[in-house]
Amino acid sequence: MPALMERRGLMYVLSSPSGAGKTTLSHMLLEAESGIEMSVSVTTRKARPGEQDHIDYHFIDRAEYQRRVQAGALLEWAEVFGNSYGTPREPVETALASGRDVLFDIDWQGTRQLRASCAPDLVSVFILPPSAAALRERLLKRGQDSAEVVRGRMAKAASEISHWGEYDYIIVNEDLAASLAAIRSILLAERLKRERRLTGLGRLVGRLDAELAEVAKAE
Repeated sequence: MPALMERRGLMYVLSSPSGAGKTTLSHMLLEAESGIEMSVSVTTRKARPGEQDHIDYHFIDRAEYQRRVQAGALLEWAEVFGNSYGTPREPVETALASGRDVLFDIDWQGTRQLRASCAPDLVSVFILPPSAAALRERLLKRGQDSAEVVRGRMAKAASEISHWGEYDYIIVNEDLAASLAAIRSILLAERLKRERRLTGLGRLVGRLDAELAEVAKAE
């Protein structure tokens, strides 16, 4: 990686109430952008149809989950709809140190924990649905949950949305293409922040100082 581009990676969090589009937008972002990878969470829930172990989630039992929590092996963890989720620490820290960004599809509980321990690396985006009707329609269309589960997710949506003020950026997901463009713009701006590029910029400025000194001597 050229010296000018050397930087520390960032944690890019997308959160939303279930059905507002964060998972779809996460997949679109990964396809559109290089240098960013998905954080694969551990979970105690059963795999849904089409999900693959170690790709969509690391599916583990509760005993293993508790062992990882107690060992400090998770950056954040939370209970969501009766299941436990968490982010493995080691792969995230390795990626950030090597200048790669890590994308998180987590809720406000996990985001709050990351902000408490990793605030300088964190960029958070909350995705809102344009209306309650649109949210319900999206939940029904994806066909992953029973009517009872959909009602539960709708009931919890207001509680989740109440945490929008804890996020750096807010996107109303009326149109997927427009929302993706906004998410990519945020990512580009955050990648260019001075504090994330100190190593590369320091070397560049040092070289420029030396070159300018040589020019001054020649004159």
